[in-house]
Amino acid sequence: MNLSELPIGATARISKINLSGNIQQRLLDFGMVEHTSVTHLQTATGGDPSSYFIRGTVIALRKKDAKNIEVN
Repeated sequence: MNLSELPIGATARISKINLSGNIQQRLLDFGMVEHTSVTHLQTATGGDPSSYFIRGTVIALRKKDAKNIEVN
């Protein structure tokens, strides 16, 4: 499953990040690496972006980026 499919309130572990460039570096800076737990907090009214809790930080990700992060 990818991160964009994770239900609100659910927690999963990151298994693979299929991004590159600036967005990949930014996520690595936030500690979003393989085997890290991530919780889907909420989704904006229009469906994009969604907020996620990871390593004590809340980050917002667009659906197109969250689709490239595999979780289990």
